[in-house]
Amino acid sequence: MLPNHDALQLDAHGRLRHFLTLEGLGRPLLENIMDRAESFSSVTEQTVKKVPLLRGKTVVNLFFENSTRTRTTFELAAKRLSADVLNINIATSATAKGESLLDTVRNLEAMHVDMFVVRHAASGAPHFIARHVAPHISVINAGDGRHAHPTQGMLDVFTIRKLKGGFAGLKVAIVGDVLHSRVARSEIQALNLLGVQEIRVIGPRTLLPAAVETLGVKVFHTLEQGLEDVDVVMMLRLQTERMSGAFIPSVHDYFARFGLTGKRLERAKPDAIVMHPGPVNRGIEIDPEVADGPRSVILQQVTHGIAIRMAVMSMAMSPDGGDKTA
Repeated sequence: MLPNHDALQLDAHGRLRHFLTLEGLGRPLLENIMDRAESFSSVTEQTVKKVPLLRGKTVVNLFFENSTRTRTTFELAAKRLSADVLNINIATSATAKGESLLDTVRNLEAMHVDMFVVRHAASGAPHFIARHVAPHISVINAGDGRHAHPTQGMLDVFTIRKLKGGFAGLKVAIVGDVLHSRVARSEIQALNLLGVQEIRVIGPRTLLPAAVETLGVKVFHTLEQGLEDVDVVMMLRLQTERMSGAFIPSVHDYFARFGLTGKRLERAKPDAIVMHPGPVNRGIEIDPEVADGPRSVILQQVTHGIAIRMAVMSMAMSPDGGDKTA
């Protein structure tokens, strides 16, 4: 368990400096991020899709794990804020030749960069970097191990707010591989902070963390029961690359028990939306007809991810740091 790093993330005035986890942050700051993202949503519809907020700033995408969608949306977000962007190919970088993580950071600092967007297989790597960077540099966590993926959590709740109008009274189901999912942890934290009525996690016992109830969720081991009367269905990818053993009998068996089909979706409310952080494994966690169906908002999540990342980056690097947390 990583310690609470809210003191590391916020400056003395309660403004955002780093964005590493949703743990320890208050509801007002999450709402401020979404409000700012709302103001950026119209930028994508303009002929010139840029605002000058980060002109002259340099953002480094430091990805030690592959993720085309996350890296691309961070890159687009930075460029739409008029920042310069440097993408580091870790596979061919000095890190692959034995250079330490801190040495890599120090060398990039010497190039007078302003922000690191970090994705790493080790939980806590972005926190480690944030503790060692120069005072003017911000660090954004783009996913670390099983720990957190805060911008994904934020873009998901932003999508829910836009489509449902708010959070009061909502029942949200998170289905699948919660054990290996940093996205699920960030979503649960965000949804609890924003005051949804109920969060359900649905999956086989082998894919749920021990004592998961302590996160503020209700646990279901059958999809049909767990989907009953919910407003939002969040499907998770089976993260086989993080599994070291037989967590499920087979992907065929998993789909038979926990795959989201049109028939099973009928258990949810008639206006329930279907979400997925991607990449989508069709026929394993979700039926293609559902993924492409009228209730799916998966592509809207991707679009909203750009606005959320613009909001977080601008709040962390703007002179005023955005609105205060309280």
